[in-house]
Amino acid sequence: MASSSKRITVYLDNDLHKALRLKSIATSKSVSDLVNRAVRESLKKDKKNYNLILEIMSKPVR
Repeated sequence: MASSSKRITVYLDNDLHKALRLKSIATSKSVSDLVNRAVRESLKKDKKNYNLILEIMSKPVR
C-alpha cells in the first residue's frame, strides 16, 4: 500500500467481498490494490471528470 494512501470504510455485498478476496489470493495482490485499480479505471472511463479530479487533487488543501 502506498504511503500516501487514505484509509476508508467501504461496505461490500457479501458475494463481492468473497470474489474480491479470492481474486486477491489468485493474483497475489492486496484487496486494497485491487480496489484502487478498479476505482482508478472507473474514473478513467469518464476522462473529463478524471482530469478535473486530478486538477483538484493538485491544489493545496486549506
